[in-house]
Order: sequence, then structure tokens, then C-alpha cells
Amino acid sequence: MARNYPAIPWCRYADDAIAHCKTEQQAQQLLAELKLRYEECGLELHPNKTKIIYCKDGSRKRNYTDTQFDFLGYTFRRRKSKNTKRNSIFVNFTPAASKTALKSMRAKIRRSNIRNRTDISLKDIANWYNPILRGWIEYYGRYYRSSLYSVCRHFNKTLIAWVRRKYKRFQRHKTKASIFLERIAKKEPHLFAHWKIGMVGAFA
Repeated sequence: MARNYPAIPWCRYADDAIAHCKTEQQAQQLLAELKLRYEECGLELHPNKTKIIYCKDGSRKRNYTDTQFDFLGYTFRRRKSKNTKRNSIFVNFTPAASKTALKSMRAKIRRSNIRNRTDISLKDIANWYNPILRGWIEYYGRYYRSSLYSVCRHFNKTLIAWVRRKYKRFQRHKTKASIFLERIAKKEPHLFAHWKIGMVGAFA
């Protein structure tokens, strides 16, 4: 790439890579040469994962089958964005946490079995899980932080389940348990990493 295509921006992580071409013709040429280069090295490009993607947005309006791709836990596709200077909405081609990444985060929360850890306090849970939540927020929250809302909602619901198991008075009262947590979130908004950035809603 450095020798033959120095003008094409590209990025690689382990065995995943993307190259940003200006035209479809340039992309087809690069793909053909990469296949030859890989064959020279006794390798081959993944037949299903290797694709030419059309970065469709508000300016690029042509119709192609493949208009999005996943890379390092992000899905890159057309999304609505806000121009803060002009205070207007436009369609951009940008990344946000992928469905696979979000599913993985929710699965990790379930595997942690927080709802059944009645032997520890809410503060203990915060000390235990804040590094994990903060890591997700700092990585996936760099672009479209709102995409993490479903994960934060899932975690809040897990806390409600924990409250209902921890305290007998809430065992049959989901709404009361939700209100109980909402009050704590208002009183201690910095207790959990996602509460700190305002994702304290949807306890019910």
C-alpha cells in the first residue's frame, strides 16, 4: 500500500483492514491487485468478508447493494447528523456501536449474574462494574453515544432485578423498585458511569 497506493487512506488491525477509495474503478483495481499480492504470499482474501462498500450519505445517492460495513465493533453506515454551526440536520456516513458489539455487552452483563448477587451492596456493584461501563462508554461512546442507550437500559433493568431480590419489600413491586433506584440516581448521579453521563432513565 505504501509503495503502490500512497494516496489511498487505509487502516489495518490484526487481519481486518479497510481502504478508502475515491471511485469504484479505483476500488476494483486495488482489490484485483491485493488478490494477486496475497496469492504471491500464499494467502487469500476472505471470500465473504472482502467487499467493496458504497459509502452512501446525503451527497452520494447512487444505489448499491452493499452500503455499510463493520470494523472494530463499529458499524459504518448512513446516519442523520447535526451541524452545530448551522443548527441543521444532514445525512452522513458515520460509525456507531454495531449490533454484534451491543449484543456482546448485554450478554456480558447477563453472565455477571448481578441480579443474584444479594450478598453485596449497590456501591459494591458500582465499584465492580464501573470500569467495564466506563470502558464501553469511552470506546463506543466516541461516536453516537446514544447507540449505547439499549445497553445502559439493560443494566438499569438488571439493577432493578437485583433490588427486588435484595429487599423483600420490593419482591413483588417492580414499579416501587424502579422508583427506589430513580431516587438513588437523582441523589447520587455519579454512582454509576452511565448515570454520570445522563443515562439514568428507563428503569421501568
